[in-house]
Amino acid sequence: MDTNWRQIEAIVDGALSEDSGWGDATTRAVIPADLSGRGSLVVKGEGVLAGVEVARMVFQRFDPVVEVDVMIADGGLVRPGDVVMGVEGPATSILTAERVALNFLQRLSGVASETRRYVEAVRGFSCCIVDTRKTTPGLRLLEKLAVVAGGGCNHRLHLGDGVLIKDNHLAALRTRGIGLREVAAKARERAPFTLRVEVEVGTPEEALEAVDGGADIVMLDNMRPDEMRRAVELVGGRALLEASGGITLDNVREVAAVGVDLISIGALTHSARALDISLEM
Repeated sequence: MDTNWRQIEAIVDGALSEDSGWGDATTRAVIPADLSGRGSLVVKGEGVLAGVEVARMVFQRFDPVVEVDVMIADGGLVRPGDVVMGVEGPATSILTAERVALNFLQRLSGVASETRRYVEAVRGFSCCIVDTRKTTPGLRLLEKLAVVAGGGCNHRLHLGDGVLIKDNHLAALRTRGIGLREVAAKARERAPFTLRVEVEVGTPEEALEAVDGGADIVMLDNMRPDEMRRAVELVGGRALLEASGGITLDNVREVAAVGVDLISIGALTHSARALDISLEM
């Protein structure tokens, strides 16, 4: 996924406005305007970093005078005591921008760390761990970049990024007497050739029906491992197979072993625990 820095700047500016748009009453009251400061962003837990450049941008968008020295880049493995970056400049600027920078860095590093846990759990298999659109509103681009930093892959970035026919689409079309194979064929016919067509199914037989209709990817929704294995056999490599639903760190390796190509996990973004990082002046 290409990094859209203009969009990221807009996200950063919005976060800064949310936190300091009315000024910093505390810093203004107690910190001399001419006081210089130096600080370090220090890791308090183990994990994978993501959002380092975003945190740098926070300090420098707030005050271009602040100097930022990055020690560890996105994707780096960190332990307690590791210094991510150093910042130097007006103490008022560092203290006012601190929380926004840390919020981004902690949240995104949490996503990267959770992704890495799943990636490590399926090591040795050829499948890819992928994210979903279950992201924090307004932060999707950043959270998907964090998934990549953790070793995962991105699913659709937005609704225009591919055709994904889910159970509710199928339920609506069945009221018109349109079956799964016909839906897949119609989507393949109408979709731009640059977009893949994916269909969500609930049984191995439906997986074969979707492929016969022209689906490029079939999502195996909440299937048992034996059902997924049967779908792999029936499809026979004619389309990519994606396992989805009910997948945790406890069972993801069992799912990978059935031979699917992709394993999508909403928890990478909607349930990741932030990595503990703090600013020490």
